[in-house]
Amino acid sequence: MKPNKTAAGTNIQHVKQQNAGQYGTEFATETDVQHVKQQNAKSEAKKS
Repeated sequence: MKPNKTAAGTNIQHVKQQNAGQYGTEFATETDVQHVKQQNAKSEAKKS
């Protein structure tokens, strides 16, 4: 059996790259960094 291949013969590295590509563009378009930072700041303020 070759490394990086599952029993089914799936190239794990290839699948990971595909997933990363799909999610990468998804998050890039949907995530507003400024908004996330504000949410983080709010949750930090609540803690203290």
